[in-house]
Amino acid sequence: MQVFRIKGSFTSLDEKVSALFELGARGLEEKSAEVWAYFPERVELALPGEWQELPDTDWLEAWKRDLQPVKAGPFVVLAPWHSWDGDELRIQLEPGMAFGTGHHQTTRMALEELAQQVKPGMRVLDLGTGSGILAIGAEMLGAEAVGLDTDAAVIPQAEDNARANGVSASFWVGGLDSLPGLSGTAQGPFDLLVANLYAELHLELAQEYTRILGTCGTAILTGILVERGDLVKEAMLLAGFTLLSERQDGDWLLQAYSKR
Repeated sequence: MQVFRIKGSFTSLDEKVSALFELGARGLEEKSAEVWAYFPERVELALPGEWQELPDTDWLEAWKRDLQPVKAGPFVVLAPWHSWDGDELRIQLEPGMAFGTGHHQTTRMALEELAQQVKPGMRVLDLGTGSGILAIGAEMLGAEAVGLDTDAAVIPQAEDNARANGVSASFWVGGLDSLPGLSGTAQGPFDLLVANLYAELHLELAQEYTRILGTCGTAILTGILVERGDLVKEAMLLAGFTLLSERQDGDWLLQAYSKR
């Protein structure tokens, strides 16, 4: 088995993650400051990283064995082969090419914050939906959720995940500028935005967040490295938001805002 090692995280390497699957990766694993992409054999990759040959073991079964259920607020995130006896709301996901299985700090914090902020009947936009996990969580809390992602490859998996969890979230390809072209209530405005993106995108989109949220709307932003937190905060305050709360898990921040 060959592994291609890239410096970074699932969040910082978001676009490269999809490319690795398209180029034949059988699985990805986030290590300390690295992402490991597993291939049956070496392939040509125009990406910064290095190859390493691993012993010929059943790495997939080992990976499944090590992938444990994750609790996040009232939720537990499970793979199809997991069993669970607790009372938590169960989000079942097939780990695959779409980012977001609950194992990263940013996803866990976002699920926990959704549980604090979502009220039944709210309209929620999950921007950069990936696996659809946050849209699915919002629907389980009684919201009407829309998932949006610029990567068309993740939408079918998000839709499959929603069906597997018995929720009716809708998923669309595009960015915030594509919302006016969507059908029905998917155009917004929304009561709550949740966006697990890197800090630079939050800086770029802060003014757009104001546009797509209704009066007194809430924005939950994560994917923010600690050293970038003040920059995001400054951009959001300038865009007309008030900081409600901030939490940290390891190197990552989640910030929640209210639209003034």
